[in-house]
Amino acid sequence: MTELDPKIVADYHAHVYYGAAEKDAAAQLRTAAEARFTGAAFGRWHDNPVGPHPTGSYQIHFGPDLLVEILPWLALNRNGLTVFVHPNTGQDLEDHRDRAIWLGTTRKLDLSIF
Repeated sequence: MTELDPKIVADYHAHVYYGAAEKDAAAQLRTAAEARFTGAAFGRWHDNPVGPHPTGSYQIHFGPDLLVEILPWLALNRNGLTVFVHPNTGQDLEDHRDRAIWLGTTRKLDLSIF
């Protein structure tokens, strides 16, 4: 195994997945997260698949310093939603395929875009 230095992680993305029936739950989660994590940036709502993501989603962008707060909070408060978390190291394929953290049901990503 080749060991990687965690310092190569520039930041993280958490993608909150939802469908039409789950949009209210996703909105409640986002409102609570925005109030709690003022150091994070919240992306646009995508009601349809975008990029490698197989369903509607929005993104939470945060630095490594917030990982220890955001990850357990999402695990405890995701209310049945699937959340896909990955580091950003500049190696997009590996970050999405090999370094992912799934909270909830694992989904198949469209990795052909990388």
